[in-house]
Amino acid sequence: MKLVVKVGTSTLAHSTGKLNIRRVKSLCETLSDLKNEGHELVLVSSGAIGMGVGKLGLTARPTDIPTKQAAAAVGQCELMYTYDKLFSEYGHTVGQVLLTGADFTHEERLENLKNTMERLLALGALPIINENDTIATDEIKVGDNDTLSALVASSLQANLLVILSDIDGLYTADPHKDKNAVRIERVRELTPEIMALGGGEGSSLGTGGMRTKLHAAEICMAAGVDTVIASGEDPTILYKLVAGESVGTLFGGKK
Repeated sequence: MKLVVKVGTSTLAHSTGKLNIRRVKSLCETLSDLKNEGHELVLVSSGAIGMGVGKLGLTARPTDIPTKQAAAAVGQCELMYTYDKLFSEYGHTVGQVLLTGADFTHEERLENLKNTMERLLALGALPIINENDTIATDEIKVGDNDTLSALVASSLQANLLVILSDIDGLYTADPHKDKNAVRIERVRELTPEIMALGGGEGSSLGTGGMRTKLHAAEICMAAGVDTVIASGEDPTILYKLVAGESVGTLFGGKK
């Protein structure tokens, strides 16, 4: 199975902004074990700006573009150092791939990206992807790693994209506000009603990123790639997903 796994900052870090060491270790251990089973894996990881903030001793996440980009430059080194160290303990080699929106819209660059990714996988490496926040501007920005992971999964024709989040799937209503909200196990079509569950500006689901996750599912479904939105609290759920068990919300790709 060719599997793309996306992890957000909320999965990688504590509420303090510091790295959640136990969870990141569990993630790397699980992915390493799945590689040992013979699966091809790609990890799309957020967290560079957050780690850069800590490394630079800033008191808060920056709001201006130059400081964000500086934090990303410093944090990306720290992020890859952490992944390299942990995956090396299980005998796996990682490769860093930093992308912008132009890598998907320019035909030649997209072809080069596909070739590089396929070669990394063939060589047994585990590509770790992030947006190139240090140089990305509005004109070439993908904008969020949910969308980035969907573009990667669709371009590689992966079997499955797993978006690990701080919510365990798509619900019929905001579960933080409605105790009667029910998790939707499977979505076969992204109707306007389903898309509306992503929330609007300022809603807890919208600001929590459900809207971008639904957009990611939309990209993958159109490309024939299955997508699962699931909780990143326990990365070992990836075993269940690979085994075909029902976890989170599955968006079926058009075959």
